[in-house]
This record gives sequence, C-alpha cells and structure tokens, in this order.
Amino acid sequence: MSTARVLIVEDESIIALDIQTSLQSAGYQVVSIAATSEEALDDTANFQPDLVLMDIRLHGEMDGVETAEQIRQKWRLPVVFLTAHADENTLSRAKQSQPFGYILKPFEDRELVTTIEIALSRHKAETAVRAALEKEREMSELKSRFVSVVSHEFRNPLNTILFSTELLQRYGTQLSDQKKETYLERIQGSVKRMNQLLSNVLTVGETESGKLQFSPQPINLVQFCQELVDEFHIEEKRSIQFSHRSSEPSDSLFCVDDRLLRHILTNLLSNAVKYSPKGEIVEFKLSLNHQTAIFWVQDYGIGIPSGDQADLFQSFYRASNARSIPGTGLGLSIVKQCVDLHGGTITVESEENQGTLFTVTLPLNRQSKHENNPRY
Repeated sequence: MSTARVLIVEDESIIALDIQTSLQSAGYQVVSIAATSEEALDDTANFQPDLVLMDIRLHGEMDGVETAEQIRQKWRLPVVFLTAHADENTLSRAKQSQPFGYILKPFEDRELVTTIEIALSRHKAETAVRAALEKEREMSELKSRFVSVVSHEFRNPLNTILFSTELLQRYGTQLSDQKKETYLERIQGSVKRMNQLLSNVLTVGETESGKLQFSPQPINLVQFCQELVDEFHIEEKRSIQFSHRSSEPSDSLFCVDDRLLRHILTNLLSNAVKYSPKGEIVEFKLSLNHQTAIFWVQDYGIGIPSGDQADLFQSFYRASNARSIPGTGLGLSIVKQCVDLHGGTITVESEENQGTLFTVTLPLNRQSKHENNPRY
C-alpha cells in the first residue's frame, strides 16, 4: 500500500477526523486537516502533500472547486473531491478543475483507498509524460542550436582554408616564403579548429545518448600533463607554464580515464589560451597525493563577468564578453560531464579583465607501477 502524504480539506471536524483515521489505518500520512480554502492553500504550500482530499462545500471566499483549480495551477497536485452533492451543476463545475477522483459521501474505506491509489497512479503517469515531453522539447531546441552553432563554426575555418588555398594556387610563384608560411599556418590552424570541434561534437553526442563511459586506467599523471603541455607548445605556439608537486614517488600511477581527462584539460587550456592576450603566460599546476589530484588552470585574460559564472557549464552558453571570439559554448559543458563521471568537482574564480582560475579536483585510486596494463 502507498505511504503517500495526504492533505484533508473538510470543514466538518468529525468527518475530517474519521477520514484521517481511515487513511492512517490504510498506511497514508495525513500532513494536515484544513477547514477553509485559505488554510488549504497555506497547508499545500507548507507541507507539499502528494494528494489533496477536497470537500467541495467549504466556508470562506472560495469553495472546494475554486481552491482545487488554484492547487492544480500552482503545484500540479492531484485533487480528489469529497461531496454529498451529485447534482449536475456541481459535477459540471468539478469537471472543469480536472479532478483525479470524485467520491460521494458517505463512502466506504475501500472505495476511498481505491480512488486515492488510482489518482496517485494517474498523477505519476501524467508527470512522467510531461517530463518526457519537456525532455523532447529540450532536445529539439538543443538540436536546432547545435546545427546552427556547428554550421557557423565550420563555415569560418572552411572559408579560411578555401581563401588561403586559392591564394597559394593563384599567386604561389609570386609570394614570398614568409607569406606562404603564413597561409599554410592559417590552413593548419583552421584544420585543428575543425578537428577540435568534431571531437566536441562527438563527445556531446555520446553524452546525450548516455554512451560517454568512465573507464579508468592507471597512468602517470605528471607525464600525461607534461606531454599535453608539449603538444600545446608545438601546435598552438603558446607558452603554458606547467608545475607540479606530489607526496608520491615520481613513477606512481593513478587510476583515471585518460580520454576524459584529455577532454577536461584540453578544453580548459584551450580556453585559457584563447581568452588571453598573445604573449601572456597560462599557468597549469598539478597537485597529487594518494587520494586526490587537483588541477589548476590560471589565465590573465578577459575574465568572466560575475553574472555569467553560474551558467558557464550549460551547453552552448557563452559569457557576454566572449561572443565576439569564435567558439561554440560546448567546451565547458563537456568538461563538467567528464569531471562528474570521475566523481570530481570543478570550480571557477574569475574577475572581468583580471583573468580566470579553474580548479578541478578528481578522486584517485593509486595503483602499483606494473599493475593493470598501465599507460604512460
């Protein structure tokens, strides 16, 4: 039997107490008894019951039908009417409030319990349908934004590649080596940007379909981070200052998902580089002990307005001061998903025009040096 929480709205105290006894005997929890519409609305707000048993005839400014309509509109709770009146006018008004049941007094306990259980079951089903429809609507909006953003972000690097290759083809023999190198670097940069975008798109797809999995393997975290920084030095030609400290031996291995960790650090470091002035150093720090890895990524760029910080990890969200800079708004949402799969946390501290500090904390399970086919 259900242990639902029920609010009784009945202005006849003897009848209300009798109903309370019947409900409690059946295993329900009676959160309160209200005698007027005002008390009913106050008790609904305060106790948030699972169901309301509502007498249609109430003292006060509103009767039970009007009160039920307000409860449905404000809280979407199931209401079952109790009444001694079965006239056509009363029934017609009751139907307009979309009740989940209608019981004529006097009634048997079994009839009351059956009506409540059917109402609760119907409400649960309707709630599930509403949630599914809302999820479908959100997915439809997400797909529309996704197509719009990705199309825009692909168009720019493709145009750059097309323009640069046409210049090289048409004027190649007349261009200096320095000019050729510039155009080739633009092509390479555009290809890398598209590759990163594709990687983010695939990761978002895995996340939305529930296929993004956490598969930890023992790796050398210091070596992993150093190699990632070296890649940035080569590919981005930007200086990232990496430092680390550890209470463990330098060859210690720790269990993390290196694919997810690469998503985390690549997106954070890419953002730090993107939103910093050229020549400005990005700081990347790692702290290790036998239980935890803490990663800090600090830049001294444009920063994030305080009003934008609460929404940073939503898909497609971009800070108000960054919209003129190319980007999809997918990176930080991917970072958050990957951090969550590790059971970790991520925080941000930022001030506009002063820079941004992201701190990622991941729990670790230390492994012996040669255990479980270690990487790195």
